[in-house]
Amino acid sequence: MIKKILIPISGDDVAPRFDLATEVLIFTVSSKNSEVEEERTIVLPRASAEKLCHLILTEHIHVVICGAIEDEFYQFLRWKQVIIYDAVIATWQDAFDGFLEDRLAPGDILYTRMVEGKHVKKI
Repeated sequence: MIKKILIPISGDDVAPRFDLATEVLIFTVSSKNSEVEEERTIVLPRASAEKLCHLILTEHIHVVICGAIEDEFYQFLRWKQVIIYDAVIATWQDAFDGFLEDRLAPGDILYTRMVEGKHVKKI
């Protein structure tokens, strides 16, 4: 089975707010071996939670990884059988890797910090 994952982004990070994102990444992933089959970037003409929800439905997205999302849109997408990892604070790459490795959870804060002069990733 193929899964489609959408991540609203702001630069290299997961967008802090779903309704303010103007750029998204869409990944098509093989669920058998977690291999990325396609990666696309879509730039939206303006930030709109309604337009983003429409894009999620028309693109047949299975999973959304995002920052803050209003309850109205969260409930709507869940009703439409979309799996949502919300309140994620991370680079989009760290969040996506966490998802592929089955270690991402809603509310995760993934960041790198310095400990004794070495970068340590906190998950």
